[in-house]
Amino acid sequence: MIHLKSAKDRLHDRRIELSHTAKKALGQNFLVSDHVVKKIIDAAKATKIDNIVEIGPGLGALTDFLIHNHPNYTAIEMDQDLSAYWIQHGLSVIQGDALRIDWSNLTAQMLVSNLPYQISSSIVIDRSVEAHKIEVMILMFQKEVAQRIRAKEQTEHYGMLSVIAQEFWTIETVCDAGPKDFDPPPKIASRVLKFQKRESDVGHDIESKNKYLQFVKMCFQQRRRILKSNLPHAMSDNLMKWLTSHQLSDKVRVEELSPNQIRDLYLFITKE
Repeated sequence: MIHLKSAKDRLHDRRIELSHTAKKALGQNFLVSDHVVKKIIDAAKATKIDNIVEIGPGLGALTDFLIHNHPNYTAIEMDQDLSAYWIQHGLSVIQGDALRIDWSNLTAQMLVSNLPYQISSSIVIDRSVEAHKIEVMILMFQKEVAQRIRAKEQTEHYGMLSVIAQEFWTIETVCDAGPKDFDPPPKIASRVLKFQKRESDVGHDIESKNKYLQFVKMCFQQRRRILKSNLPHAMSDNLMKWLTSHQLSDKVRVEELSPNQIRDLYLFITKE
């Protein structure tokens, strides 16, 4: 890594320069751990991808390194003051909400972010089902959300987010972060995950992926109910055939099925 002041010192300097205080409404918890910063930057650098986008550069804990290692850099920043600051420093910045901008206009192949916690699940779902060029994501989550993303069937954290994330990405843990690694410190622990796009039999286009997302949402709409109660009557015959062929009870709940089983069920039920 390039030699810079510590993350804490850089945060302090920019706060003074901008007279900036963290805005709770925007989920601003600035990363101040050099150890966590290094883990994220090393994971990003190892991909050898130059074309990247960062959500919420904030006061630059990651940005200072990302713009050095990845020459084709774009930021998405909702805070108008911070957006103006980075534009003044020559960066390409989209000022707006990452959940509302048109991602189809971006050419980035990697997404890196210390995500605002309130948008983290939506970002994963949106990037999973859209037709875009993102091949890798390195993202910070509330630890409980990270556990949900990687959860296995028949565990407490398993749900719709687990199934969608694991269907479209190969996921690994980069590192953990505690409250003291941020300023201001959140009340919960955090975890960084790395996502590598994987091929899916569900399809590659937006329509196919969104149809699958809607199916998974139906399956989990009341996770404690038996699966056949969550699905439309029109799917009943194929559902029962699939359950019989897999030697599963007609009382099975979706939380008992793995992501692979749910995908196979979907393809069986929706086959022409």
